[in-house]
Amino acid sequence: MQRHVRGARALAILAVVLAGCASKPSTPNPSQAGKGSRVVDAVVVDRRYEAPTGGSGYRSLGTYFLSFEARDGEATVHYEFPVTRDQYNHYAEGSHVQLVMSNDELRDIRPAS
Repeated sequence: MQRHVRGARALAILAVVLAGCASKPSTPNPSQAGKGSRVVDAVVVDRRYEAPTGGSGYRSLGTYFLSFEARDGEATVHYEFPVTRDQYNHYAEGSHVQLVMSNDELRDIRPAS
């Protein structure tokens, strides 16, 4: 009998926890960050090159980064992604671009149309 009471109590607690997890957030977030594939209009705001660090057994060319500013809902967001040397050379500061993103990972950079 006592085993049945414990089991029923455990099921009741589990039901309350699952109901709490399934409820919607009280404040809707218009941001689309991290939600599948999307195209974001952005502006290049900074370019950065990180020189290779010494001590590696192979010759590294360093890492190129582009920083972007974009609108996400009502907020202004800043992104920084590692890019290829060609992308780094092609997009100067102030360039208007479209970022093709999938789950907040950069897939492609296109000139804004």
